[in-house]
Amino acid sequence: MTAQELPPLSGKVALVTGASRGIGYGVAEALVARGDRVCITGRGEEALKEAAERLGADRVIAVPGKAHDEAHQAAAVEATMAAFGRVDFLVNNAGTNPVFGPIAEMDLNVARKVFETNVVSALGFAQQTWRAWQKENGGAIVNIASIAGVSASPFIGAYGMSKAAMINLTLQLAHEYAPLVRVNAIAPAVVKTKFAQALYEGREAEAASAYPLGRLGLPEDIGGTAAFLTSSQADWITGQTLVVDGGLFLNAGVA
Repeated sequence: MTAQELPPLSGKVALVTGASRGIGYGVAEALVARGDRVCITGRGEEALKEAAERLGADRVIAVPGKAHDEAHQAAAVEATMAAFGRVDFLVNNAGTNPVFGPIAEMDLNVARKVFETNVVSALGFAQQTWRAWQKENGGAIVNIASIAGVSASPFIGAYGMSKAAMINLTLQLAHEYAPLVRVNAIAPAVVKTKFAQALYEGREAEAASAYPLGRLGLPEDIGGTAAFLTSSQADWITGQTLVVDGGLFLNAGVA
């Protein structure tokens, strides 16, 4: 989208973590497309800078850092407030899955890293945005969970456990932050990103055949869902986890 194609400003501001590519970028793109200004975060400074330029440097700022670093969390929120004066929406997308295999043999330090990045960082960002803006002014939070958090997930068990915890975090925050702040989660199935590449690379047609809608997800599928959940159309929705899976769960129990 070029500068000439950008819509009028909505007056709203969002912070999207893990947004240099993949689902996070898709979410940021959807929010910019409706007129929001956005702060994006991510570990790779150069990739993040390039993402901000593609999205529109006049409406997007980038704050590099590691999601689990409390100083980075504070810096991202402070930068958003300094640049835009508010932070209405938080989308917790940053995540990691550094291990593939059974949890029976898993190094517990790896499990700790997964939870620190996928769950504790989301809580940290939620605390920061609450204190900086949402406690007095309201807003919405969207946590990017996974269908791995609502079912057994062979070989990505630590990731699945962390996403189950994120879904419960969504419930806790929705209860505590009501009525001013709505908190919901999205649980995607496999989305075509570099992060999920190992789940479909070299066998995409086979992987997609399990989905009634006949394809894997795309970042824009999740971006559109996040845009809805942070819009006024979702004003009476909180504490929910919306499964976005191309119909995959329709096959549950079918031999």
